[in-house]
Amino acid sequence: MRLGLSVAKYTAFLIGSAGAGVLLIGGSVFIHDAFTYSEKHLDRVPVSPLALNPKLGGPKNLPIAEVNLDDEENEECIRMAGKPRLVIVGGGWGALGVLKTLNPGDYHVTVIAPETFSTFTPLLPSAAVGTVQVRSLVEPLRKIIARVRGHFLNGYAVDLVMSEQLLEVETIESDGKKKRLYVPYDKLVIAVGSVSSTHGVPGLEHCFQLKTISDARNVRRRVLDNFETASLPTTTPEERKRLLTFVICGGGPTGIETAAEIYDLCQEDIVNYFPKICRKEVSIYIVQSRDHILNTYSENISKYAEQRFARDGIEVVTNARVKEVWKDRVVYTIKVEEKDKDGKIQKVTKEVAVPSNFVLWSTGIAMNPFTRRVSDLLPNQVHRKAIEVDAHLRVVGAPLGTVYALGDAATIETSVVSHILELVDQADKNKDGKIDYNEWKIMVAQIKKKIPMAGPHLEKVRDMFERYDIDHDDSLAINEVATLLAELGNKITSLPATAQVASQQGKYLGHKLSKIARKEIVLAANGISADVGDDVVSKPFHYHHLGSLAYIGNAAVFDFDGLSLMGGLAAMYAWRSIYWSEQVSSRSRALLMFDWVIRGIWGRDLSNI
Repeated sequence: MRLGLSVAKYTAFLIGSAGAGVLLIGGSVFIHDAFTYSEKHLDRVPVSPLALNPKLGGPKNLPIAEVNLDDEENEECIRMAGKPRLVIVGGGWGALGVLKTLNPGDYHVTVIAPETFSTFTPLLPSAAVGTVQVRSLVEPLRKIIARVRGHFLNGYAVDLVMSEQLLEVETIESDGKKKRLYVPYDKLVIAVGSVSSTHGVPGLEHCFQLKTISDARNVRRRVLDNFETASLPTTTPEERKRLLTFVICGGGPTGIETAAEIYDLCQEDIVNYFPKICRKEVSIYIVQSRDHILNTYSENISKYAEQRFARDGIEVVTNARVKEVWKDRVVYTIKVEEKDKDGKIQKVTKEVAVPSNFVLWSTGIAMNPFTRRVSDLLPNQVHRKAIEVDAHLRVVGAPLGTVYALGDAATIETSVVSHILELVDQADKNKDGKIDYNEWKIMVAQIKKKIPMAGPHLEKVRDMFERYDIDHDDSLAINEVATLLAELGNKITSLPATAQVASQQGKYLGHKLSKIARKEIVLAANGISADVGDDVVSKPFHYHHLGSLAYIGNAAVFDFDGLSLMGGLAAMYAWRSIYWSEQVSSRSRALLMFDWVIRGIWGRDLSNI
């Protein structure tokens, strides 16, 4: 009797607590709505006539957006309109880094991007199969820009007039027609990212990519449509096999994580809600041109991922190159060992065709069209994949301190020999046309300042000097200096095109631009223009690698400064925790957490919307 009363008491207590909690939360929501809802009456909104009817100008006589629609809404907007114009092209990791660290009130900021939101790209493979929802990966750019009281234009940057500091932008009107205008700038930040490299392979119009929210939606729709069609009784065995063959071209993180997510979808949802034959007939291929997948990670991680995929039945084809892609198949070439007529083993190139209705192309990057245009405008831009910038992220060849580039759109110059005349002039103190050891140490300091990535290769200063002093006269002639600098440049590795690099560059540039704005008066008093103040107020950009990680199907791998970590569920939750902490806002963190909980309890959403 006493036990029953105790059970009843605690049961009533739990029910009462739960009820009180529901009432408390409901009441809080009600009070929040009651106090946050307000009817705002906007009777008179001041708008400049120039904002409504921009004047024409520039080389193409286009409208020049000198004044924005909201530049005169209040005193704060009027004050901001008089600040230097900072125009940021793009809404990715680099642009977000600038916006997060820029001091509000220092610049009249305008962001130009084709999308109205930023995307957390590392989780696009998860969104492509419904593990998380695409809404959880985006954050409206207008909300991010609001911190710096900035403005947003939905459009594409297409051209640049550096002599007049005008950016040409293409917008799309309500009737679908394209219209162009100029946006003036004092400082321009190019953060437009990149596009996928084609490598000259024909038929890529039949492939999917995974760089945007639209790409993730298209991939999800095709994957689920394939399973739906494969489950029809009218589908032939051959067609069913083709529909359920998924080919991933590229063994980098995006390709690997997409293959892992498709495998998880099959194991956790397809097997439960579709005919079992649909799961049995699934084949996943990864075609990689290198010796290993995840080749930028440590060898241990690459081998671990390959072994796990082999266990899961995911076929990894290494040292293979995609030759062509058709609507119903992928053709790749691979070198195999065969015996000739004399019995000798030799390598021959073999063509392999894989019937498939889903091909993901994830192999390298190429220039964005605007990046290509900027590169073509400057004769000293010779890089094929990105705009060359100096160590301060200033575009090489552009007017100093006015145009910056970062992220996938940029690559920090690694050529040391191109600065030989300047370096020799600064180091050759006795002007004898040779560099002695003391002068060489001066040159080393100048190289480290100009190209910081050369630092690790300039540690043994005396050894380098003696190795290139061919005639042993305790000095380096100009030709010996040229050979040394050329070989030094060949040793420097460019930074990888990753979100981590772009984010760090954006934060560096945001801090630096704020310093330039704060010290403008001091710079002017010393006869230094704000356009050339980068070297004075800030050190060159230094990249600090925080590690690499990848999801490989209910497991994850980490590569932190030579320390390799590999594991199952514990590593997967660590992977989730890192990506969760990197979200742009508390809103996206909450949505992402809800998505993971919903997936764990009710599974993925299998509707193809």
